[in-house]
Amino acid sequence: MSTEEKSAAPRSLAEALRVRDDVSLAALLRSRPDLITPVPTDLTQLATRAGTRASVVRALERLDRFALQTAEALAVAPDPASYGELLGLMAGDEEDPAVAAALPRAAALLREQALVWGADDRLRLVRTARELLAPSPQHPSPTGLGPTVREATAGMSPGRIQEILAAVGLPSTHDSVSAVSALGGLFADRRRMAALLAGLPAESREVLDRLVWGPPYGQVTHDPAAHLRALLDRGLLLPTAPGTVVLPREVALHLRAGRAHRAPEPVPPPVEAAATHRPQVVDATAAGQALAALATVDELLKEWDEGGPSVLRAGGLSVRDLKRTAVALDVPEPVAAFWVELAYGAGLIASDGEADERYAATPAYDEWRELPPAERWARLAGTWLTATRTPGVVGGRDAKDRTLSALGPNLDRSAAPEVRHRVLALLAGLPEGASPVAESVLARLRWERPLRGPQQQRETGTGEARDDDLRSRIARWTLSEAELLGVTGRGALAAPGRALIGAPEPPRPATTDDAGEPEGPGDKLPVHHHRTPPVTAPPGPAERAAATATAARLLAPLFPEPLDHVLLQADLTAVAPGPLEQELADVLGVLADVESKGGATVYRFTPGSVRRALDAGRSAADLHAFLARHSRTPVPQPLTYLIDDVARRHGRLRVGAASAYVRCDDDATLDEILADKRAAGLGLRRLAPTVLAAQADPAALLEGLRAIGFAPAAESAAGDVLIARADSHRTPPRAAPEPVPDGPPAPDDTLLAAAIRAVRAGDLASTAPRKPGPVGEDGGEDGAPGGTLPRTGAAETLATMQAAVLTGEALWIGYVNAEGAASQRVIAPIRVEGGFVTAYDHTADEVRTYPLHRVTGVAELADDAG
Repeated sequence: MSTEEKSAAPRSLAEALRVRDDVSLAALLRSRPDLITPVPTDLTQLATRAGTRASVVRALERLDRFALQTAEALAVAPDPASYGELLGLMAGDEEDPAVAAALPRAAALLREQALVWGADDRLRLVRTARELLAPSPQHPSPTGLGPTVREATAGMSPGRIQEILAAVGLPSTHDSVSAVSALGGLFADRRRMAALLAGLPAESREVLDRLVWGPPYGQVTHDPAAHLRALLDRGLLLPTAPGTVVLPREVALHLRAGRAHRAPEPVPPPVEAAATHRPQVVDATAAGQALAALATVDELLKEWDEGGPSVLRAGGLSVRDLKRTAVALDVPEPVAAFWVELAYGAGLIASDGEADERYAATPAYDEWRELPPAERWARLAGTWLTATRTPGVVGGRDAKDRTLSALGPNLDRSAAPEVRHRVLALLAGLPEGASPVAESVLARLRWERPLRGPQQQRETGTGEARDDDLRSRIARWTLSEAELLGVTGRGALAAPGRALIGAPEPPRPATTDDAGEPEGPGDKLPVHHHRTPPVTAPPGPAERAAATATAARLLAPLFPEPLDHVLLQADLTAVAPGPLEQELADVLGVLADVESKGGATVYRFTPGSVRRALDAGRSAADLHAFLARHSRTPVPQPLTYLIDDVARRHGRLRVGAASAYVRCDDDATLDEILADKRAAGLGLRRLAPTVLAAQADPAALLEGLRAIGFAPAAESAAGDVLIARADSHRTPPRAAPEPVPDGPPAPDDTLLAAAIRAVRAGDLASTAPRKPGPVGEDGGEDGAPGGTLPRTGAAETLATMQAAVLTGEALWIGYVNAEGAASQRVIAPIRVEGGFVTAYDHTADEVRTYPLHRVTGVAELADDAG
């Protein structure tokens, strides 16, 4: 390297950032959004922030496996290292072509994210990253390498070092530094090192083979065996503590043929297809699942219409209430937790906030039910895709060993939206209609995000992730939840699900096979790795709204038209051969009980269900007309008799509040009640021939009389019959829970452009050369001692500003705003009048006006200022 090139090489990360263009800076801030919160004042502050431990840990967590392996190799390479040395550590002496081909991308990624800086001949890993990834006795390196010879011999006596030199056939030196350098040079020389190892006994080589891939530390006794003594005498094992030895890094690299990792992974594992189905079959299956999802959520909300389960003191559902909900929905408890959390995330249920706090439907539920079915599904699916609340953890334990309950606190997992989006994106990369092998999806995710915490690799000693890590569990839950929700059909991504994540719709052939059945699960598809989309961040709010609208548009034609009729049968049942119109479904849900669900829903009419319809304000004539209007078969005579019989007795008894009372125009009916032993607990007594008083409250009296076979109606204080409606209880307006983000959100293009402009201008203000100011009494410059804000008097400030207006020169000023925050700016004054200066502010890249009394000082820029 020439003298000019050396002088032009960056000496720090700040200088390396300073020579980047705006596109490169935008890529850095987009990949590491924590660096822009708040916007740094200049590039020096940006570089400082990029080197903090928290920021570096976040950046390392988001590297793919090969990029992380590259960073780990740089952490054990000399500082600085050349690209050739890095290539040797990654590809080894055999120069693996796949590694060599992928390494430029990994190095460029590390440089783009400001984890590595410097030219190719002087690559430097930022100091914090080196501290995190470099090996130490307390924290072994993920590479399995130990300390260098220089590090391992730091506390060794000079005499002992000279003895090792003599044992390996090197001449003695006059100092320990040159001795250690000579020993390290020997271990790094492939030819001489091979000759040295060839003279060792087989037992010694076996010891080295056990330590070569890590951990590099071992235990020895105070009197080691001969084969261990041979290694210690030659420095192939070096003592680090009493009874502990380590394999030097140079020796391990020779035994590994120069490779820092046992198995570099330059190429991501492909997502394999388990089976293929016709796209039409996938879409139809997904549409059926979507209809079932809407029915399940609707059934859940109807269960809780009049007030659902109580809210636990710590928040959430009790285990007993979750079991009851699962029984009501006829699903397992984990699936019930999913539906409950989905409805909660969509803002359809919430706590009512009353003294006896319970969960209930929200006003948003009524609005949601008025939407077309496809839009209702799109709202649920969009909520699921972006929610951080993770129902899969329900039933687990939190950090304080408390059970995690559905709808309770501590269910947010900030990684969930990213993992869900990425899983669906991987499915979108498969051929259309292909369902994936689940393990291949998990392997791909583990390659893309191998480091899930600053201590992950410290704990395992490798880059491998455990099968039970959180991201893998979220991915498994995503595959099952997507099928429940109808985002996928038969395991393959459906067209509405593809639109939901903004993936382009693949072209379909003009004609398809008429066979309706898909191929069997054993029919493997070829791997299409090149079709797998790159890792991208989830879309923003505007893109999500457009995607959900597109998904609803694609799903709508797949839904069958709602039916306006049912088939009444003589056994007091009605069969709905498909989804019903909303009004018909609502009335029939009150008039009859659901007996079975599936492709067709079976309703059963009972005295209790008919009475429920009468309580809702309908008369017997209304019910007869309704059934005749909506039945494709004649109304069976048993059903007509059932309605008439219940209606004949309904309302003959009136229950009100004394404690409670019963009145009836037929005194014989009241005699029958008094004579019935089952009514003894109600505390009834006759007040008049047509009136009974009771000690029970009206609600208990109603239930008691119904239990012994009567059909009383409740009445108000004015004597009017009270109509009980199923949708009578609603919570106050409630907002849906907001997702808990995983760090600051990714900045949009507008914010990036403004931030880069501000950073550039601030850097210009902080680095622009200034003319020397007058020498003060302390011998320093009054203008800007030590790079602080300039300090000048009011008269000098005004004179300098006025002169700059005439000459057109730029000035460096110190400025304190109304909040008392001090800053430095580079301005070009345009006009000075009335106690204000109007100038083009290079820092803000716009014309601004500043009060002169807030300008702390001014300094002229040097003639060669950029």
